[in-house]
Amino acid sequence: MTLPAAQQPHWRDLPEFDLIEAELAGALPLVAPSEIRAAKSALAVAAAGGARVLQIGDCAESFADANRATTGRKLRTLADLSGRLAARTGQEVARFGRMAGQYAKPRSSPFETVLGRRLPSFRGELVNGPAPEAADRRHDPARMLRAYDAAAAVLRAVRAHRSRAGQGPETGPWVAHEALVLDYENALLRADPHTGELFLASTHFPWIGERTRGLGQAHVRLLGAVTGPVGCKVGPAATPETVVRLCGLLDRHREPGRLTLIVRMGKDAMRTALPPIVSAVHSAGHPVVWVSDPMHGNTVAAKTGQKTRHLSHIIQEATAFRRVLEEAGQHAAGLHLEVAATDVTECVGGPVTDETALRARYETLCDPRLSPEQALEVIDSVF
Repeated sequence: MTLPAAQQPHWRDLPEFDLIEAELAGALPLVAPSEIRAAKSALAVAAAGGARVLQIGDCAESFADANRATTGRKLRTLADLSGRLAARTGQEVARFGRMAGQYAKPRSSPFETVLGRRLPSFRGELVNGPAPEAADRRHDPARMLRAYDAAAAVLRAVRAHRSRAGQGPETGPWVAHEALVLDYENALLRADPHTGELFLASTHFPWIGERTRGLGQAHVRLLGAVTGPVGCKVGPAATPETVVRLCGLLDRHREPGRLTLIVRMGKDAMRTALPPIVSAVHSAGHPVVWVSDPMHGNTVAAKTGQKTRHLSHIIQEATAFRRVLEEAGQHAAGLHLEVAATDVTECVGGPVTDETALRARYETLCDPRLSPEQALEVIDSVF
């Protein structure tokens, strides 16, 4: 039975589609089962309250950034922020970069207006291009091959970084992305040669978003079928009953480290919407990792016309998340943040004094990211 799948590209009727899918299906795995198991073990420690979790990176990666220099900057930012979180909490930090696959984005509308022109929405470079031209916005399945090659280049840089630091895959950092485009993800399903278990060879940690977590959706079936750690975004419309049912589908065996719930409620809904969900999940016996995404529920339109987020709102939501978890006797494991590796000016707060300052370095392909300095302020304020 074919399940419904939201937010998918329109390209299956193109003559080249089947050949591209076959090429991806025959490609080498991007990640190894041993690396996936290591990531799950680190998350299991966090599920038990013995570690923290930090997931950071771009809203949407660019193919142009798939090089050693840019990846190195991102990894240094991840190390710096993880080091601050470790110092603040006195615990080890499981580190995940939103990289080597964060090439697709869900959008609220299939069309957007750019410079006065109505165009198909930019859905990440895996699907189409960001230029405000109709030809660039065409959904192109060949971009899946470019995404695979870019992810492979980033992962080579990640492994080289670990090697230079004298670290093995058991210590991270690991890569993560939203498993959104099912044609790409399904083509990269592989069987572990040692155990026969199905794993997703595109990333160490896939997650599904608020728009694709429907109980009858193909995204939930995909993540429920693979071994390794998976994540699921939980927004303000989620009910305790729905989240428990999702846990049952994504964490059938109640394994520590298997499921991370990434909470994105918005600053105003957190205190009322999250407590009954935490109680229901705990009562159902799922040892999930609780992580806060305090960014996606707090996006607003600036008077300059750009999307932005206010640092104070991000801190407010993440602080409320931690208080809710701790009041329930649960471990608020960490943060899931969109953070640039450079001093961008996309969110208001800290060095970005007001909305007029957004113009200086507003560089994101999609949603606004924190600068490293702003991300440090979030960590210092919340933990």
